[in-house]
Amino acid sequence: LSQARAGIISTVEVLKVMEAFVNEPNYTVWSDLSCNLGILSTLLSHTDFYEEIQVFVKDVFSPIGERLGWDPKPGEGHLDALLRGLVLGKLGKAGHKATLEEARRRFKDHVEGKHTLSADLRSPVYVTVLKHGDSTTLDTMLKLHKQADMQEEKNRIERVLGAISQPELIQKVLTFALSEEVRPQDTVSVIGGVAGGSKQGRKAAWKFVRDNWEELYNRYQGGFLISRLIKV
Repeated sequence: LSQARAGIISTVEVLKVMEAFVNEPNYTVWSDLSCNLGILSTLLSHTDFYEEIQVFVKDVFSPIGERLGWDPKPGEGHLDALLRGLVLGKLGKAGHKATLEEARRRFKDHVEGKHTLSADLRSPVYVTVLKHGDSTTLDTMLKLHKQADMQEEKNRIERVLGAISQPELIQKVLTFALSEEVRPQDTVSVIGGVAGGSKQGRKAAWKFVRDNWEELYNRYQGGFLISRLIKV
């Protein structure tokens, strides 16, 4: 990917190499593949190839997703749990039909208190239902945020809210980022999530930061959080 980014080789070559990893069992390798595909998806979100790269993501990640399944197997290590979360989140965001259906089913059970989601599966399930969700989904997620007694769960929800796609809901998430519901040090995570969530989110987040620049700058006083905000 570094060679492609430098213009030395074609991105097509990178995609061909990625296809060779479908039987890879290692979390670290998949994490790298996921990150690199994320970079390509971001670049291609401004082109006609965006839908095609989502199909490519589904093709590369579905075999490992099917092998891992949704539930832990006896004797698994913590890296398998991390890999499951990574793969299901990637497939869910890309709109993999079976993953989306199962995520919605598990989310419903979680919200209704029938079956609580394990910590490992919460982020991938949340991001999947939000990406393909509506105002009801967002309201449910904000309610879960309000009810959460652990800061870890609040942060988990804050990081994925930006996955929502509709412009008016993106604005709602950005307004929420500056509300008293979110700790000042966590506001950047919410705005960053919006910026990384979609092409529309990126534009909306950039406008929001410019419109609220004075408040954000005064809040962080030129510290590392303001530089992180600009970077995302």
